[in-house]
Amino acid sequence: MNFRILTIVAAIATVTATGCTAQQLYSTGQSWQRNECSKIMDQQERTRCLASTSASYEAYKKQSDIEGKQGR
Repeated sequence: MNFRILTIVAAIATVTATGCTAQQLYSTGQSWQRNECSKIMDQQERTRCLASTSASYEAYKKQSDIEGKQGR
């Protein structure tokens, strides 16, 4: 578990350091999540997991902006 977290942090640091856009970072995160979903043996759980990766960056950004404004 700690290795997984360390890997994620390292990947984010690398992507951030190379000047990737937020949209590229979001896309990378979705790809990683889909890969993790594919490891789930239970079909229903895997389907649920994969469904959570289907939001476009625009939909994610819009929801993020709404939640950010509500938190103020």
